[in-house]
Amino acid sequence: MADVGSEQVIVTKFLLRTCQSRQMLNDEALFAVTDTTDNEAIASSFKTHCMFVTTGSVAEFYIQPMLSCVGDLDEMWHFSNQLAIPAGTAPPTELPDEFDSYVQVCEIVDSEFPGYVYLVSSYELRECIDDGKYNVVEYQHKCISYIVKSHGPAEVTVGTATALPPGVGRLVGECQSVDKVYCARSLSWPPQAADWPVRHRNYDWPDSATVSRVVSNGCDVVQVAHRRCRRDEWMNTH
Repeated sequence: MADVGSEQVIVTKFLLRTCQSRQMLNDEALFAVTDTTDNEAIASSFKTHCMFVTTGSVAEFYIQPMLSCVGDLDEMWHFSNQLAIPAGTAPPTELPDEFDSYVQVCEIVDSEFPGYVYLVSSYELRECIDDGKYNVVEYQHKCISYIVKSHGPAEVTVGTATALPPGVGRLVGECQSVDKVYCARSLSWPPQAADWPVRHRNYDWPDSATVSRVVSNGCDVVQVAHRRCRRDEWMNTH
């Protein structure tokens, strides 16, 4: 009988050595491009706008599959009037153009569970017309509330691929399930994840250059509760 572990190693090495960057957008990626209307409509109700990023297999799969992917589409998006910073650090006075003139700043505060944090609203940034920099206004600290989703942190919607270009379609059907994950953008890498860049990685993937690029881009704080807190009324109502 063949060694199953050896077969997995052989297949993994083959994929790592032969997969090349895709040369064309698949139908899931095209659907993501056409799906921004709903996001902007929701953002407009908050009198702001959102930054939209496609994640998951659509963004990370390096090869063009022979068959359409059966899985759903993953999206992460955050509002342009909210920013997360590590607790104890000074709020920035300059921000990328994607942010609004008024930005709520939340500190990333440790919780009793490793890998889980609280967002505490602490400051507001107000852009100065003269030089484009932001003035910092300190607020009374208050934890940000959120609603625990039944499907983890994602809001699940089902759409159709009718807006796709002619000749592009899904072999698995007309419907496309979309997982939308709301998050707070942080422009810096948090100390809670300090061990991630240096932890052991099998097959040296991702390589050090990719890890450095990820860390330099900051992180996104996702709204999700620890399994021991999912029924905690305080987490849902305050």
